[in-house]
Amino acid sequence: MAKLLTYSEKNTWIHRLCGVTKLIFFILWSVVGMVTYDTRVLGVMLLLSLILFKMSKTDYRQVATIVKVVGFFLLINVIAIYAFSPGQGTKIYNCRTVIFHIIGPYDITKEQLFYEFNVILKYFTVVPIALMFILTTNPSEFAASLNKLGIKYTIGYSIAIALRYIPDVQNDFNEIKLAQEARGIDMSVKVSLPTRLKSMFAIIFPLIFSSLERIDTVSNAMELRGFGKNKRRTWYSEKKFSKSDYLSIIFVILSSVIAIIITFYDGNRFYNPF
Repeated sequence: MAKLLTYSEKNTWIHRLCGVTKLIFFILWSVVGMVTYDTRVLGVMLLLSLILFKMSKTDYRQVATIVKVVGFFLLINVIAIYAFSPGQGTKIYNCRTVIFHIIGPYDITKEQLFYEFNVILKYFTVVPIALMFILTTNPSEFAASLNKLGIKYTIGYSIAIALRYIPDVQNDFNEIKLAQEARGIDMSVKVSLPTRLKSMFAIIFPLIFSSLERIDTVSNAMELRGFGKNKRRTWYSEKKFSKSDYLSIIFVILSSVIAIIITFYDGNRFYNPF
């Protein structure tokens, strides 16, 4: 079984970037993705994020399950938006073009479809970059980079442990999943995704308890070794900023500024083609 959300060393320029560079890129990219509703900006961001994800040489099997889950919850979100606010698109774009009537206040309009299309774009412009950040960043190197920026090393180390902890949680999840399947609960691809998700919810509580037990073990071990006693510490994995790091940061800053300017050029963050 392919490991989910696990860092793996590969010879790509993205892997060679400093962890802080990738964090800055991810933060700015996410902020622009959350702020803008300009379809043109979101379309370009989606294309670039897919290109970068491809260049990272990430095995699709590592993220296939995550993408399916994100897609499922995105579908629920889109349905909920329409159910609770079927006229949101009409209010935003200040016009109403009915395609067909369903029942009561529920009409399918071009404006509502366009609005929800933009919501979907916003999700899928950020997801590839988030996955790429996790899968291409060495946790130890990332912690050292944060400390180099002046962030307290205990905070950086906590983040590193959290990133390293993902494979352990996955192993616990697989073990509990196999135990559930041995009891007759089918979680294979033979059943529908909603059915699998419903069955997996039964794994959450055992997973939480096993995770809490491991956290207690790790925290006790670190306390016994005097972690946090000194104000500074050395790092085995430390990466200096390279030319590629500076160019990447300049690129994402300029891209973010241009995207914000285009978004608010007419005083409204919603692109209106109607």
